[in-house]
Amino acid sequence: MDSSSSSSTQGLRAAMEQFLGERLQRKLEKLAEDDPKRESLQAQFQFSTWVASAAARASKIQLATHSLKPIHSKAKGTNLYVLPADARFAGLVGSGVLGNAFSHDVVCDDAKHLDVYKFLKVEYNGQSILERALQGDGCLVSALSDDAVQAQEWVSAFAGLVQPRDGAASHTRAKQVYWLVGDDPSRDDHYHLLAPLYATSLAHYVYLSINNDRFGELSEEARKARREKKPSDQGYRDHPNLAIQKLGGSNTQNISQLNSERGGTNYLLASLPPVWESTAVSTPNSDSVFPRFGRRKNVRELIGNLRGFLNAGPDPVLATRQRRDSYLDALIDELVLFASELSMLEPGWSAKPECRLNEAEAFWLDPYRGDHDEAFQAKRDSEQWTADVRHRFANWLNHALQRGLPVGDVEYQYWSNYLKKKLNALTEVLVYA
Repeated sequence: MDSSSSSSTQGLRAAMEQFLGERLQRKLEKLAEDDPKRESLQAQFQFSTWVASAAARASKIQLATHSLKPIHSKAKGTNLYVLPADARFAGLVGSGVLGNAFSHDVVCDDAKHLDVYKFLKVEYNGQSILERALQGDGCLVSALSDDAVQAQEWVSAFAGLVQPRDGAASHTRAKQVYWLVGDDPSRDDHYHLLAPLYATSLAHYVYLSINNDRFGELSEEARKARREKKPSDQGYRDHPNLAIQKLGGSNTQNISQLNSERGGTNYLLASLPPVWESTAVSTPNSDSVFPRFGRRKNVRELIGNLRGFLNAGPDPVLATRQRRDSYLDALIDELVLFASELSMLEPGWSAKPECRLNEAEAFWLDPYRGDHDEAFQAKRDSEQWTADVRHRFANWLNHALQRGLPVGDVEYQYWSNYLKKKLNALTEVLVYA
């Protein structure tokens, strides 16, 4: 053995002995000086004795990235250890995206064996004992014992933590999905049994990320700056409607080691459908709805942006026309939304005495009035009211843009024709003759 290997062996042995010494000291501090258990405890923590016990107990724990116990704490079945590089699927977010942020987890039926994993996490020169065991590191073999055969058996036992136990198996308390892969749903052998597992390494990364967003120093400083209305170079993220799922009750380490480190806390992100919120729609009380339409926030912003763009005097090229038309498209989208809101009022609202709406706009916005008003429907069917609505829109838009812009008949005709072209297919909003 060269001097470099000898030094690494000695340093590794010292790191392991320090770990055992600190654990022994914490246990001894709980005992009286004359307690007879002290001698027995010191014997258990003799290096070769403790390592032999740890190697024997290594089969009681398993390294895992996808575990079963978070699904049900009493479920006993297969846990998987899949490195991020082997868990990449194009277009999907999963453990494969973790890369170097990957965390090992350990599961076991009895938490008293987790001290084995804590031992295997001891690092020397940037590598843990477990990583060295998986690599079959010669320095680790030499550091464990002068008996190379015995040391190699211990290394193999520690490396066995990544192997699944007793083949693939599910459990009655596990979630199971029978997935049809054949053609005959009446045949059992035409199904695959899918047993979802908990992506514990991914869940731990999500937990750490959210905690940093919620309680990290930089996030707190950014929130403080916002409260005090001061500038800040650092932003922050909020997670609305965040839920917390507690796993393991008072025995969090019975679920897994990472679950124990989180105190059993697992974050659940909100997965909710959008809630439609709209203000009450009132019956128009003027001869036209376009001034009311123009007061909508989104419409005001679009008009302002369009006016500003045209006021800048852009070159008369294709890109200019496309950008102008994109503003028009957005305005017409807003117009369709506005019309749909009014059409949800009780049919016949335009017939009320207090409603002074222009007849063409009434035909447009109160289409279901004709279901109970034959005269209204007959007139709606016979007149070319759609052209009047288009012209009223074009007049309104010219008026909205005329401050600082020389808009006139040419623009008026373009707005009217563009609206006709865009709404031609939307017969439920504007029926063209």
